[in-house]
Amino acid sequence: MTKILKTIYLIRHGETDFNRLGIVQGSGVDADLNDLGRAQAKAFFEQHQDVAFDKIYTSALRRTWQSVEGFIEKGIHWEKHEGLNEISWGIKEGKRITPSEDRTYYHLLKNWKNGLIHEKIEAGESPVEVQQRQVKALEYILSKPEEETILICMHGRAMRVLLCHLQGLDLKLMDQFPHQNLGLYKILQMETHFHIAVRNLGVELVFPDS
Repeated sequence: MTKILKTIYLIRHGETDFNRLGIVQGSGVDADLNDLGRAQAKAFFEQHQDVAFDKIYTSALRRTWQSVEGFIEKGIHWEKHEGLNEISWGIKEGKRITPSEDRTYYHLLKNWKNGLIHEKIEAGESPVEVQQRQVKALEYILSKPEEETILICMHGRAMRVLLCHLQGLDLKLMDQFPHQNLGLYKILQMETHFHIAVRNLGVELVFPDS
């Protein structure tokens, strides 16, 4: 039977007002969670608080560590890594993106799907550059065999890049990995490969009756 070396709970951060308004954050906008984002974080904690996490890893941006604050407050050791940050969208960060307002943005996404994964927004990063910094962070995380069950909170586009790497896929295929705020990918590190056991599982929010 193939041995499981590590169990990785990989999640996207909760919602921010920038998410709600369709404004690009990237790695340059360090936004806080909004009320819904905090509710999503609380729901995820309540649904997974009994998991015996050995370690928490987040990006260096507030919206990620705010999303796992419940686990941090339990005393689980936590580290921030800039290598897990969202892709930099360069001059587009802090701006609203819609099809009518920015054809350049959507043209870039189309080019990525066509394999032009070295292209990037002015002053931003390409998927290849994101993957290069992620590989270093991943090597560090995987170098600790004593951390058998870990929680990683990061960002949508960065998650897609990371999942392609873990699955050995070309980055032009990254959009096959859907994501949502506080959506969970549960990944098993086997001796020879990474197996996705849970794909983009959303949190269940329960609101009191009004």
